[in-house]
Amino acid sequence: MNSKQFSSTTAGQVIRCKAAMAWEVGKPLVIEEVEVAPPQAMEVRLKILFTSLCHTDVYFWEAKGQTPLFPRIFGHEVGGIVERVGEGVTDLKPGDHVLPVFIGECKECRHCKSEESNMCDLLRINTDRGVMLNDGKSRFSINRKPIYHFVGASTFSEYTVLHVGSVAKINPAAPLDKVCVLSCGILTGLGATLNVAKPKKGSTVAVFGLGAVGLAVAEGARIAGASRILGVDLNAKRFDEAKKFGVTEFVNPKDHDKPVHEVLAEMTNGGVDRSIECTGSINAMISAFECVHDGWGVAVLVGVPNKDDAFKTHPMNILNERTIKGTFFGNYKPRFDLPSVVEKYMNKELELEKFITHEVSFSEINEAFEYMLRGEGLRCIIRMDALSRI
Repeated sequence: MNSKQFSSTTAGQVIRCKAAMAWEVGKPLVIEEVEVAPPQAMEVRLKILFTSLCHTDVYFWEAKGQTPLFPRIFGHEVGGIVERVGEGVTDLKPGDHVLPVFIGECKECRHCKSEESNMCDLLRINTDRGVMLNDGKSRFSINRKPIYHFVGASTFSEYTVLHVGSVAKINPAAPLDKVCVLSCGILTGLGATLNVAKPKKGSTVAVFGLGAVGLAVAEGARIAGASRILGVDLNAKRFDEAKKFGVTEFVNPKDHDKPVHEVLAEMTNGGVDRSIECTGSINAMISAFECVHDGWGVAVLVGVPNKDDAFKTHPMNILNERTIKGTFFGNYKPRFDLPSVVEKYMNKELELEKFITHEVSFSEINEAFEYMLRGEGLRCIIRMDALSRI
């Protein structure tokens, strides 16, 4: 389908399509017909071809330690095509291939203009907001009753509407069923290592949590030339898979009678050079910080904590020249950086296939949730069946 077909068939119209609705906390999603309004100023409407399930979707679907907001359409790892652009959108047009991102880039604020930050003032992640910025309303409805958005994306729908600043245009030759995983977890992990932790060649790196994000962290450490990559996880089944991503040693905290940060310090002559936490567990965050070597150790926090958590450590851990950092989306600027990372994949400098372990049709989306809940595999690609012929 080309841009002229998009413009002539759906321009300005409300679109009726299928979406996977989350009606209640932790209840299976239900495929329903929803209405998707046209994009308003500085918004785009996308036709979704492939989406992927991220742990963050499951976390907020379960509403464990987070503010529940239902009914809602989840999903935020996605590859799609621009179907319609709103007033003021000049750098995207119908037919463009794109990757939406949960953290946007307005290009105008101090953060966007800074070389050190990707925390856009306008479009930084907001998990409690379920409406569009333009008018404070939803673009989704069922029988005229509004349905909440999720992190400005809501990709478990055949069509969705986003702010233009949250959409990165990419090479149309890139396979969307592969590069869609770059719009959140995989790029978050790679960036947490390469852009934030920045391990030197020959250094030691500890990775807390060996899910998809943690293995992307390990992949980044391998690319950076780390000599030892220590994977920390409570699920021993993940250890064999982690070897494919460069993990050299494994630590299961349940196998030891002392705190895991002490175990890691003993294994590495005083502590690791870098550690990256990818679980969201406050205890893992504290351990990740306390296991780095004094004088130069850097810990990076990636996981999303419970809203009531508090990080506690002795001030001497900081005075002894340990550094703690945090990151969203691996410090990548989505509209500026994502296209070049896609090109790295196209040039075979980056392998994505090994992160994709399952694939289901849109009608089987609850199976993707079951895989995630059972800790099976890394990323499950969800085919939007009606669109797969495009």
